[in-house]
Amino acid sequence: MLKVTFNKLSKELEHLKTVERGEIAHIIDVARELGDLKENAEYHAAKDKQGLMEARILDLTDLVGRAQVIDPSSLAHERISFGSTVELVDQEDDSEITYTIVGAQESDLSKGWISSGSPMARALLGKEEGDEVSIKLPSGNKKFEVESVEAMEL
Repeated sequence: MLKVTFNKLSKELEHLKTVERGEIAHIIDVARELGDLKENAEYHAAKDKQGLMEARILDLTDLVGRAQVIDPSSLAHERISFGSTVELVDQEDDSEITYTIVGAQESDLSKGWISSGSPMARALLGKEEGDEVSIKLPSGNKKFEVESVEAMEL
């Protein structure tokens, strides 16, 4: 995981624990005062929101606790690895495509950032400039040549 993602998730976790928990507890207390809990929509909505928030806190606590923060600039990028930006040339039509290999939490296809656990990234890991790689995609097998490999820009 990138340091920026780790910091973002840590801040979200801290906010949920220190601010959101208190706000939801207050909303539940106010809703309790409205009377019969069986037919109290505000109470049930607040309890549902509390349950979702507590699940998110558990997820974030696990993610942050197990996170391995990696600085891509500290890695050698002769071979494709986490944090590599890779330019590929499609062997069928000579079109070029660029991907950056990141953690699952950072993946964003609109930026060209793919998860290191994705089939595409797994096929690319360990390759170097000039290598050919065959990747099984939903649309069929595709062959690419690795045009360049460099550390991602943050």
